[in-house]
Amino acid sequence: MNRQTSTDRICLALPTNRACADAIVGIGEEAAYAARNFGTEVHLLILDSCDETTRAEHARVVAGLPATANVIVHHLDEARQRDFLRRTIQRSDVAVPKLLLGLMLPTALSYGACTNRAFLIASALGCRSVHRRDSDCTYQVLDGERVFPIHHELSSLGRPAIEASAAVTETVLAADHGHRPVSMVGASFIGEPSVDIAEIEQLDAGVYHDVVSLWAPAHWSDEQKEQLVEESFKGAGTTPFTGDHSTLTLVDPMRVDMSNIGFDHDVYERVPLPPATDTIGSDYFLIHLVHDAALPGVLHNRHIENFYTPFRRTDAGFRAYQMRFVKFLLSMLYFNDVYERMGAAGAALLDERQHVRGDVISGFLRDSAALDWTENIWRLDRVSTSYRKLGGRYAKFADRMDARRDQLLDEARRDTEDFALLIDAWPALVRAARETGLGSADA
Repeated sequence: MNRQTSTDRICLALPTNRACADAIVGIGEEAAYAARNFGTEVHLLILDSCDETTRAEHARVVAGLPATANVIVHHLDEARQRDFLRRTIQRSDVAVPKLLLGLMLPTALSYGACTNRAFLIASALGCRSVHRRDSDCTYQVLDGERVFPIHHELSSLGRPAIEASAAVTETVLAADHGHRPVSMVGASFIGEPSVDIAEIEQLDAGVYHDVVSLWAPAHWSDEQKEQLVEESFKGAGTTPFTGDHSTLTLVDPMRVDMSNIGFDHDVYERVPLPPATDTIGSDYFLIHLVHDAALPGVLHNRHIENFYTPFRRTDAGFRAYQMRFVKFLLSMLYFNDVYERMGAAGAALLDERQHVRGDVISGFLRDSAALDWTENIWRLDRVSTSYRKLGGRYAKFADRMDARRDQLLDEARRDTEDFALLIDAWPALVRAARETGLGSADA
């Protein structure tokens, strides 16, 4: 299947590894809203990595969704996702098929990999865009009606900026960017912080500042780090939605969240997301790329409501999430370098057709992978010292982290190299996905 069709198709995606019946019901309503109000064919894609019992409950919920014209639901467990990936990788004739399958569907949790699977499946279905939601989020409600972000996403995504300006509240965009398409539409969240470190701030504000500032480039000034700490992981605060406001602009990556985002296919079919495992923030790369390439976007205020699942309150959940946070900090040695290079490159990130150039990005990544580890050793030292100040389970976590220091340092570098490899293989994978279609992996 290819995109040469008169049907306007989009993919509304919900990756999950937890029980989320309410989220499925909610996203089903959003899909129906999109189909009714925008005349588009909505492929509702649920990528289910849960255990058999939970998947069965999800299947029951999916079966109970009201039938809606032009809404097609695909509920895929990992076996069916793996089947699709194997067929696609085989057809692509890439050099390292086993490695790529592992990067696309790793055994460990990967925020980037699950979204990359959604990207490839959307290409197989002939969709023009992907709209991602998360299973630990819900929609705000105004006057008894859910507030769906897809309203703004479908009003602007893919349209030339000069045309999309009629659908937004305000435009803050240089005139010479008006011919470029709107490549991303997004908002943030309200509610609990996106990263589970609020307890650190409650225990010791100084330690919180020291730890959060570690994701900044080491050469930043104290003032820059202070501002970053103030803005980090807090989303749009707690003020509820009362009315629409949208801005056509170059969207600041700090103002959007991956639980509330839509991308045009011309972005995600050229560059995927980092496939790193157990690393928060690994799915935010395209937000930076769209901004640095000066591709127009729309920032709106239909924020998702974020909440913490019960697992994050357990000791096992605490250990898992803290390790994901540490791996995020280590990844920033490489990504901060790449982001600076992308910001300096600007228009050079685009080809003559205004499409992002994957080869430029993979080159930046390979260069960054050669960086000295000293800065990351310093980060681990700072985290260890900070967590030992907090005592209790934080000190115990520091012991676990210190025992894995060399492994963690190596993984951060290897994740960077793997991302570069995946980018280089991505065009072949996308072409193969279009040719193969979803086929027998369909539900």
